[in-house]
Amino acid sequence: MRAKLFEAIVSHFPPSSCANLAPALRLQVPPMESSAQPRLPQPLLNETPSPQPQFHQIRIGTAGWSYKDWDGIFYPPGLISSTSRRKQHPLEYLARFFDTTEINTSFYGPLKPEWAKLWCRKVAAVNKNFLFTAKLYRAFTHSPIAVMEPTSAATIRPTDDDEARTREGLDALATEGRLGALLIQFPVSFKNTSLNREYLDRLLRQFIEYPRVVEVRHNSWNDAATLTAFTQKGVGFCNIDQPVLGRSLAPTEHVTGATGYVRLHGRNYENWFADRDSDTDNRNDRYNYLYNERELTGWKDRIESVAERAQTTYVITNNHFESKAGVNALELKAMISGKRVQAPRTLIEKYPELRNIADAAEDEDQLTLS
Repeated sequence: MRAKLFEAIVSHFPPSSCANLAPALRLQVPPMESSAQPRLPQPLLNETPSPQPQFHQIRIGTAGWSYKDWDGIFYPPGLISSTSRRKQHPLEYLARFFDTTEINTSFYGPLKPEWAKLWCRKVAAVNKNFLFTAKLYRAFTHSPIAVMEPTSAATIRPTDDDEARTREGLDALATEGRLGALLIQFPVSFKNTSLNREYLDRLLRQFIEYPRVVEVRHNSWNDAATLTAFTQKGVGFCNIDQPVLGRSLAPTEHVTGATGYVRLHGRNYENWFADRDSDTDNRNDRYNYLYNERELTGWKDRIESVAERAQTTYVITNNHFESKAGVNALELKAMISGKRVQAPRTLIEKYPELRNIADAAEDEDQLTLS
């Protein structure tokens, strides 16, 4: 019962405030039975609640920030180089243009708390309103040999140590008030079966103290029962743009909790299933895609629809090849705000079409968020 009440309370508040509660409240939540269904938030007293003001935030940013091929394109030359004696951290530069970014490294291994604390300090110095989203470690969402076998509840094998180390990093972000959402991303091979639903239900309870968002890529999950279950749990549904091949999930605009989420992966049909673990240059080709104005306009409408029904909506561009994610994120920011935005001078030089919506930032002292 206490666990149901906790989830109801958490889902009722904005993600940033929930993040602050995470470390302190986890130990107060007893394990729930697998059949338990959290309820929608209800007034705690038998009174008509006073009307509360509704705030609908849209946060736009990129998936990750540390890419070698962003050097001299998004970042000034040498800023991203590990050997350079840089005066500025890449996050300090990125946080001048965006108010969120999605942490990718937490997918490949548990996030180290010292890194999380460092990143929080870097963004706080530049943009006090900046929030991170973090991908859950893939041990919880992917088969260890996902490139060779389908992912399902039977093939996912996280350990107790995986959970303990994952929580350390997430709690470091949450304690600083910088964790906007925990993204739980499954591959297209993870289908809507009874076994997988049971596993997902356990996983969502396992990380109940964080603002959770689930990304599924198989269209079997795009049904009323899934949306109802997510809504009952206060869990966000991640709306994605990806090449629609076979039974891949097509674009949606679902809202099932306080957190709305959109991820744009690009539409590189030819290379979408390229070997991501390959050492060849082709591994990044799947993300080598630049959305055009017509495609972004379609997503602008969906994003605004999501934002009307969510408290905070995260829009993440994952087409990171040569910072095309940065280009499209800035274009969406301009479309949604109706204002010109600032952009790195080097990015405008690489993508001159940005001149239609952006002005070049002169230097870090003159740069301000729009």
